[in-house]
Amino acid sequence: MADFFQATCQGYILFVHVVPGASRTGVGGLHGDRLKIKVAAPPEKGAANEALLEFLAKRLGLPKKALHVSAGAASRAKTVAIQDLSPELRERLRSLVDASV
Repeated sequence: MADFFQATCQGYILFVHVVPGASRTGVGGLHGDRLKIKVAAPPEKGAANEALLEFLAKRLGLPKKALHVSAGAASRAKTVAIQDLSPELRERLRSLVDASV
């Protein structure tokens, strides 16, 4: 299995494939080498990006300010930078796949 995240000196880079306008927000498994995340928000005025960051922050137990979309803000293929060096964060990231909707 290809990892959908990479460690950096400041935390992690998470590679996601976002599906906006879903009936509910949740993880949809892997989409190639990206984590598929369905968000209930529409792809308008940054609403889907906001919903994505809120969902990830809650699921990973991090403050929302620790995450930001670093690439692909207007695309379904996004890169999310996570600024957190907690040793257990790697396992929390891996557990996202196990919690697929």
